[in-house]
Amino acid sequence: MSRPHHDPRPGRQARPSRREAGLVPTGELGAEEFYDEDDLEELDEQADAELLARFDAEAIGEDEEAAILTARHRSGRGGEADPHVEDGERLQKVLAHAGVASRRACEDLIASGRVSVDGVVVTEVGVRVDPTAQEIRVDGTRILTNPDVITVLLHKPAGVVTTMEDPQGRPTIAELAERYVAEHADEIEHPDSVRLVHVGRLDAETEGLILLSNDGELSHRLMHPRYEISKTYVAIVEGEVEHWVPRKLRRGIELEDGPAQADRVVVKDSGPAGSIVEITLHLGKNRIVRRMLDAVGHPVTRLARTRLGPLTLGSLKPGQMRRLRGDEVAALQREVGL
Repeated sequence: MSRPHHDPRPGRQARPSRREAGLVPTGELGAEEFYDEDDLEELDEQADAELLARFDAEAIGEDEEAAILTARHRSGRGGEADPHVEDGERLQKVLAHAGVASRRACEDLIASGRVSVDGVVVTEVGVRVDPTAQEIRVDGTRILTNPDVITVLLHKPAGVVTTMEDPQGRPTIAELAERYVAEHADEIEHPDSVRLVHVGRLDAETEGLILLSNDGELSHRLMHPRYEISKTYVAIVEGEVEHWVPRKLRRGIELEDGPAQADRVVVKDSGPAGSIVEITLHLGKNRIVRRMLDAVGHPVTRLARTRLGPLTLGSLKPGQMRRLRGDEVAALQREVGL
């Protein structure tokens, strides 16, 4: 005979068990309880707000529950979703080589469920992967494990055209990209197959920060209007910039191809002979900074891009370039949701 259920905690009343109330599901095995009644916590309708709040606080949310279920999901070896590659490299070694952390620390990341391979959370440190073909993420951030995938920051000199070839015979950005690969061939696993292309454009007379890369997904997002990230330029312009100019540029002006608006405008120096203006914006239209400043009566005589999202030129001189560090690539990926 079943005993009446009694809960001595305040705010709860004794009530019939779920079996007595006919609430236990009946299946092929009959009316069996597949849980302990003590695990079922129900609140009385008269429970006060404080008790209800405490009860709700103990329950996990849907997002947290989904994350836990995902972390627990790991197909068996040979299963359809199993990311294990029999002749691949150990996952912790791949992560360490990519600069994520020491091998021991990478093992801890894997064991704690913070690493995924091709969308599958991996918790076994013995898993082997193909770093050139599989997508590996740590805490949701994509990790570049293919040594031949490169992104380079270049300080483009004025006079270099942002094209891969130029029928007029002018120096091109492609020549600088080829020079980088040739000078760093010993750091690249397959230098003969690496071809870096420019990410976005700078007009011929504009100098400054531009990226060269063979990371297709990152390059695509950096150039896509949906993911347009902020860019900062320093311009030397004609004439003395009056106080109303920055405000007008921030409010927005109308150009022949539509409205244009700056996020931030700072006059660094100003005088009758000319002024220095720093302008930050998200727009990626052709020659946008030159056209905006010309529209307010200050034609540009020299222009340089000094920042792209989280990246800056630093101490690089015109013509110099360097490969992005892992943390810089990760910061760029966060900017565009990779």
